[in-house]
Amino acid sequence: MLSYILRRLLIAIPTILLIVVLSFLIITAAPGGPFDAQEGGDIDPEIIANLRAAYNLDKPISTQLFLYMKGLVTGDLGPSFAFRGRSVSEIIANGFPVSAQLGLSAIGVGLVIGMLFGVFAAMRKNTAADYAVMSLSMTGIAVPTFVTAPFLALIFGLYLKLLPIAGWGDGALRNMILPVTALALPKIGVIARITRGAMLEVSRANHIRTARSKGLPESIVIWRHTLRAALIPIVSYLGPAIAGVMTGSVIIEQIFGLPGIGRSFVEGALNRDYPVVMGITILYATLIIVLNLITDLIYRVLDPRIRKD
Repeated sequence: MLSYILRRLLIAIPTILLIVVLSFLIITAAPGGPFDAQEGGDIDPEIIANLRAAYNLDKPISTQLFLYMKGLVTGDLGPSFAFRGRSVSEIIANGFPVSAQLGLSAIGVGLVIGMLFGVFAAMRKNTAADYAVMSLSMTGIAVPTFVTAPFLALIFGLYLKLLPIAGWGDGALRNMILPVTALALPKIGVIARITRGAMLEVSRANHIRTARSKGLPESIVIWRHTLRAALIPIVSYLGPAIAGVMTGSVIIEQIFGLPGIGRSFVEGALNRDYPVVMGITILYATLIIVLNLITDLIYRVLDPRIRKD
C-alpha cells in the first residue's frame, strides 16, 4: 500500500509541473496584459514600464516561467497584479474555506439524496416511480445552475422572503441553503442515475443471488451487499466532482455574492491577473490528483479483488 502511494505521488510531480508550464504559456499568450487599462489613462508611460519591470513582465517568457517556477518550489505563488499588496497565497487562503464549505456541503447533499433516489428507482425498475425519479434527475442535470440559482433566489428570497439571496454571513445556515441547493441539484441527478445503473448491474451478480438464496432479508441484501458493490462507480465520480465544486463554483459564487476562489478566478482572468489564475489552477490540479489517489485507495476497501501493480 505504501509503495503504491509513493509511486503515485512520484508520478504526480511531473504531472503538476507539466500543467504549470502549459497553463503559464497559455495564459501569457492571451492578448492583453494586466496594465493595459492604465496605459490608456493619464498614468505616465514610465510608471507603466516600472510596473512591468517590478513584476518581471518586461522579461522574455522563458525567463518569466523560470522565475515563477523558482518561486513555486519555495511555496511562493507570487503577488497579485490586480489586488495590490496582497499575495496569491493570501487570496486563496481567504477564499478557499468558503468554496470548500460550499462545495463539500453540496456534495454531501447530492450524495445522500442522489443515492436514496437511485436506490428507490432501482428497487422499482420500469415502474412509474422509476420513470418519475429518472426524469427529475435528468431535469436537474440538464437545467444549468445559472438558471436554477436565480430562480431559487427569486422564489425563496424575493417573493417568499424566507432566505437571503446574497452574502456569506460567516457560513450561516440561512445563507448557505440557496447556493448549496443550486449547486447540489446537478449532483443529485448524476448520482441518482449512477446509483440506479450500478444497483441494477450488481443485482445480477452471483454473490447477490447467493445472498438471496440464503434467505437474507431484502433490506440487508440491498443495503449491505448490493449498495456496497455499487459504490465503486459513485466513488469514481466523486473524486473529480469534489475538486470541481470546491474550486469551480464560479456561477454560484457570482450570483449569490460569495467570497470564494471561484469568484477570484473570474476576476483574475478578466484583469489578466496571471498569478491568481495560475495559483487557483495549480490548486485545482493538485486536488484532482490527491482525490483520485484517495478514490483508488477506497476502491481497495470496497472491493478487495481490485489490485494495483
